[in-house]
Amino acid sequence: MRRLAVKRVAILALPLSLAACAATEATRAPALGPAGPSLYWPMAASGAQIDADAARDMIAAYRRNKGLPPLALDPGLQRLAETETAAMAAAGRPSQADIVKTVAARMGYPEPAANLSAGYHTLAEAFSGWRESPPHNAVMLDPTATRMGIATAYAPGSKYKVYWALLVAK
Repeated sequence: MRRLAVKRVAILALPLSLAACAATEATRAPALGPAGPSLYWPMAASGAQIDADAARDMIAAYRRNKGLPPLALDPGLQRLAETETAAMAAAGRPSQADIVKTVAARMGYPEPAANLSAGYHTLAEAFSGWRESPPHNAVMLDPTATRMGIATAYAPGSKYKVYWALLVAK
């Protein structure tokens, strides 16, 4: 009889234990960001921010597979990328890469290169699009680059919604 009572208690306690685990996960989820890997976080949302570390790691893995060293996140290039995406979002269109490359060079970054694009809603989409475009792919695989900055900006009323800047330099 005692065994039966223990089994009933265990069976009745299981749903409560599962509910407690779910509650713990639910309370943790906002601190971790949107559900799933950050490569798939939607950037077409107010307050969305790219996971620059994940972007660096993804680009580093791609470069490593091509025999190239990884890039380090650079605070100055990061700020410039953020400024550039904000300008593109305000204008509602991608900028010309030559302009941001000139600014980066004036800031002291030798041989800067830039991917400026729009319309990709996730980091995975942007990376895939850049990889498939020879000029954008060349920026990611620049053998002289050692540093990078990457940013997005969201403009809900614009044609493209999400604007991207990947800047690389020596």
